[in-house]
Amino acid sequence: MLTGQVALVTGAGRGIGRATALALAREGCHVCVAARTEAEIAAAAAEIRALGARALAVPTDVSQPEQVARLFAAVQAELGQVDLLINNAGALRIAPLAETTTEDWDRILGVTLTGTFLCVKAALPAMMGRRRGTIINMASTAGKKHYPNQGAYCAAKHGVVGLTKVLAAEMREWGVRVCAVCPGGVNTRLVLEQRDDIVPDEWMDPEDIADLCVFIAKLPPKAAIDEVVIRRWAAEPLA
Repeated sequence: MLTGQVALVTGAGRGIGRATALALAREGCHVCVAARTEAEIAAAAAEIRALGARALAVPTDVSQPEQVARLFAAVQAELGQVDLLINNAGALRIAPLAETTTEDWDRILGVTLTGTFLCVKAALPAMMGRRRGTIINMASTAGKKHYPNQGAYCAAKHGVVGLTKVLAAEMREWGVRVCAVCPGGVNTRLVLEQRDDIVPDEWMDPEDIADLCVFIAKLPPKAAIDEVVIRRWAAEPLA
């Protein structure tokens, strides 16, 4: 169902983004991987090509409008119009709000929330013109509840959830599906580098979230999923 479609995945150098990019390539998508670290996305692109799909790696800071514009221009020139956008790029710092600096706040919201907005803005004209497309915004259970010491991250992810709800309503008449995926407890370097209380065997793997994104992307035209919360089994269910 996805063969020949063009997917753009941000934050694709590692973790959920990389796993999702590879999963989409296995489904026949041509994939652009974007992230700030050039070596990581170059390696991801090589893996995608080894699967037989076309790949493009574009170093991008999604919080910067000019870099997002350059990213979408590169995708269109090399692969074609974006059919599937996965807004996965994010930033995190574990710290009480009293110790959160303005720089931390700006970086986390800039990458996580503003970056999602900028990529959506860049993708929408072509999707609306063709009256089709799928946008998956990677939120978090931190977008559904509070977590102490994650104030900026919670604010950003709550913003992603709200943005997604508005966008889904606005895009109904244009045939563009929009979904928020809200994982909780995934073994990613972003988290593992900042927390020493994690039991990796109890946490989900990036591939678990990637499989969910593929499922959403393959929904038939008459179906849509607005939001999915997927948590590790050992965690308390969200109220």
